[in-house]
Amino acid sequence: MIKSNSKGITRIAIIGPESTGKSLLAEQLSDHFDTNWIPEYARIFLSELNRPYTAADIIEIYKTQFIQEKTESCKANKLLFVDTEFIIGKVWMEHAFKTSHEYFDQMIQQAPYDLYLLTYPDLPWEYDPLRENPGKGMYFYEWYKRILIEHQFSYGVVTGTGNLRLTGAKEIIEQYLKKSKSANADC
Repeated sequence: MIKSNSKGITRIAIIGPESTGKSLLAEQLSDHFDTNWIPEYARIFLSELNRPYTAADIIEIYKTQFIQEKTESCKANKLLFVDTEFIIGKVWMEHAFKTSHEYFDQMIQQAPYDLYLLTYPDLPWEYDPLRENPGKGMYFYEWYKRILIEHQFSYGVVTGTGNLRLTGAKEIIEQYLKKSKSANADC
């Protein structure tokens, strides 16, 4: 059954290791499905920060990200694509600060997405001053995948380069929507 919000918006989160094309994919999918997408707020926040980030900053980033998502969901056309979400925040916190925070566990449970697109690390890692983990793509991919499986969330793995990546993501979404529609028809 679709877990979309009360306005009937299907929320799709794009998660995966850094440098796996999440932002580009979110933008391309929103164009294809003629709807909105929520950019990763962490990039904006960190690029304006004049000091090392803290654990409190990570929490603030995800609170703001979620507020932006709630605001934009009112403008969405059936689907809303989100470039990052609470699983990434949880993993970031645990990896960077070797501690967890109940906020992330709580939000993962309270605000799950209808579908997660997990980007596979098969693209070459590209330097970006905000990226911290070259060579750790599979490490983070497996971590995200374990969390998705643990919570029994609907997800699909996005692989390939260029148009193959986009085509694969569209197929996962269309299959999910078709399956969800038929499941709702049985109610």
